[in-house]
Amino acid sequence: MELLANPEAWAAFFMLTALEIVLGIDNIIFISILTGRLPAHRQARARFLGLSLAMLMRVLLLLSLAWIMRLTEDLFTVLGEGISGRDLILIVGGAFLLAKATREIHNSLEGEEHVDGGGAAAAGFASVLVQIAVIDMVFSLDSVITAVGMVRDLEIMIAAVIVAVGVMMLAAGSIARFIEGHPTVKMLALSFLILVGFTLVGEGVDFHTPKGYIYTAMAFSFGVEMLNIRAKKAREGHVRLRKAQFGDLVAGARERETA
Repeated sequence: MELLANPEAWAAFFMLTALEIVLGIDNIIFISILTGRLPAHRQARARFLGLSLAMLMRVLLLLSLAWIMRLTEDLFTVLGEGISGRDLILIVGGAFLLAKATREIHNSLEGEEHVDGGGAAAAGFASVLVQIAVIDMVFSLDSVITAVGMVRDLEIMIAAVIVAVGVMMLAAGSIARFIEGHPTVKMLALSFLILVGFTLVGEGVDFHTPKGYIYTAMAFSFGVEMLNIRAKKAREGHVRLRKAQFGDLVAGARERETA
């Protein structure tokens, strides 16, 4: 009750929720691309389970703050650089994201048919969930460490995570449909994931890139792509209009000939 009556607690909650949503954008993109390879009737369920896994992992990590803090302690040294448990997770997760995004780009360019059979589809569903769980661990770790650095109260952290994931669940379907409906946006999203993968590996070896630079570049690229999509629709509209006008002229000419 003291937290509910504390305006600072509410400010921290809204700030952390907004940050969790921003940090979860790359997670939503990854989940949307992975689930897009499943049969249509399984995609919504896979997105829901994937984001539920993300929420569960973040809450569990928040409840094990002592373990999280120990992850920042160096385990060994390589070329004078200390490597901690967090660094290892970021390096492995970043490498996995790089490999996965590169493979998805290859499949998009070369073409790969969806498997719609019973056993194969079930195996594909399980494989997608495992891959989502692996990358969720990486994104959750980064998100939780950010939360711990910003807010002191565990209740605020958990509430912000739950609300943020709830918002992502509502938006995931629309984002997935938009990505699948626009192949160039999907390629741009995969390029974002490669950028995020490089950033995670860099973080693991203490090469820090300000997140603001990355999200600004993403926002700028996405804005340019939206302009390209609008320009394409405008061109298509002009072409349809010219065809309609040409058809009217032809029809009018035939009517005059008949008369």
